[in-house]
Amino acid sequence: MSDTHSPLPREVADAYVDELIALDPITGTYLGVKESSSRLPDLSPAGQEALAELQRATLARLDEAERAPGADSDSERRCGRLLRERLTAELAVHEADEGLRSVGNMATPAHSIREVFTVTPSGTDEDWAAIAERLRAVPTAYAGYRESLALGLERKLYAAPRPTATFVEQLTEWSDTGEGHGWFEDFVSAGPEALRAELDEAARGATAAVAELRDWMRDVYAPAIEGAPNTVGRERYARWARYFNGTDLDLDEAYAYGWAEYHRLLGEMKKEAERILPGAGTPWVALAHLDEHGKHIEGVDEVRDWLQGLMDEAIEKLDGTHFELAERVRKVESCIAPPGGAAAPYYTPPTEDFSRPGRTWLPTMGLTRFPVYDLVSTWYHEGVPGHHLQLAQWAHVAESLSRYQATVGHVSANCEGWALYAERLMDELGFLTDPEHRLGYLDAQMMRAARVIVDIGMHLELEIPADSPFHPGERWTPELAQEFFGSHSSRPADFVESELTRYLTIPGQAIGYKLGERAWLLGREQARERHGDGFDLKAWHMAALSQGSLGLDDLVDELSAL
Repeated sequence: MSDTHSPLPREVADAYVDELIALDPITGTYLGVKESSSRLPDLSPAGQEALAELQRATLARLDEAERAPGADSDSERRCGRLLRERLTAELAVHEADEGLRSVGNMATPAHSIREVFTVTPSGTDEDWAAIAERLRAVPTAYAGYRESLALGLERKLYAAPRPTATFVEQLTEWSDTGEGHGWFEDFVSAGPEALRAELDEAARGATAAVAELRDWMRDVYAPAIEGAPNTVGRERYARWARYFNGTDLDLDEAYAYGWAEYHRLLGEMKKEAERILPGAGTPWVALAHLDEHGKHIEGVDEVRDWLQGLMDEAIEKLDGTHFELAERVRKVESCIAPPGGAAAPYYTPPTEDFSRPGRTWLPTMGLTRFPVYDLVSTWYHEGVPGHHLQLAQWAHVAESLSRYQATVGHVSANCEGWALYAERLMDELGFLTDPEHRLGYLDAQMMRAARVIVDIGMHLELEIPADSPFHPGERWTPELAQEFFGSHSSRPADFVESELTRYLTIPGQAIGYKLGERAWLLGREQARERHGDGFDLKAWHMAALSQGSLGLDDLVDELSAL
């Protein structure tokens, strides 16, 4: 390659990934970069600004790359559009100083520090030596995070009080699991005896840092933000909605769509509930009946194994009929989430080389009995054909995309939209004919419609429509949102409370499930219309899953053209 070569967008994007990993070894660990295992990022204001400088420099390089010969090919164009949209959205969040008030019950820097240990390699003594070094970095990382929050206080940029209170409770649980030691000490108990003293000492230091952060949050931060609003208002909400959805949404239209889906789903749920408990009155009476008398799994190990079997069965039945899966994409593991986190299940993708497979995670919340109706469509969402098939396929075809598109360049609403589409697909394909399973699926769909309603409604303080059966004409508040969500969900009270705290923590993210699903369905329908009788759903699925992430506007355009 000559010195006069002008890099193309995919080269610029991949160079960004390399530089990002150097600044953020947590990202490196999720990608499987061994050298990242011993380090943690700088979470101070200076560390945040260093990342922003990288993003600005990358956008400048992208300007030049998009003028280079060959930059107008489909692959280069698609990558360049994603890179520009993502970095612009991320910079908008940074420049509004949102990183100076990142507090909540999930998705904060403090949560990322703890969770990265669950995916850090631990198969050899060398791996555990790196873990010990990473544990020794925890106090500095938490100190940088606290420095950012302190600067936020100084600038009167406050986190919401309710998520802050929950965060303090979580830090308390992390620092003392109830047996006189913290989560980090529990974590290193699986380490080799040859490194026992080193690991225990490093874990104690990490736990002390958690306790110190907890004390500061409780004694300094929480009193300082007392009386601050729990909601963010239209301007901040629009910025976050752009970040999570990859498009500038018409929030009032999205709110109306949420209500339209609510009414549609309520009608379907009533019909399904009659099949389970005739005369139940409401679907949630039937769901409560299933909590007591429906099919269920007893035991934590047993539910983990049952979920593994559910995903294995889905792979066997879908591969070759509606998808074409590479052998390494066919592997996914069912895991139990560490305690002290949010209540919702989640997924972690495989490393780039698949040395660590994709994994689904079930938070048990202390339970040992698990109703099946609540799990089936959720694991189609988290595992197969949901998050796992999409994110593992990106890793599998990374060489034909770019490293950026296959890894860090994802748009939340694209991924969550696919996963919700995957639930609907399984219903369309006849996997949810059991009344319990189908009512559970509809309940999950209703939860996502309710998310659109309450997330937008409470942050923008919108009016509840006159045709609503719930407080018509009133303005949304977090208290009304929790009441509405609780009365339109089968989930227990602690889950509902965790969910509402989540929406206050990461505004604009929860709406991407239904809005993303709508984009996937629209793209499929337009592709079907374009091809007519020649439309091949399996081929469309694989092409759609092999193009990497896109914001919702670009997603519909690209899906329609497949």
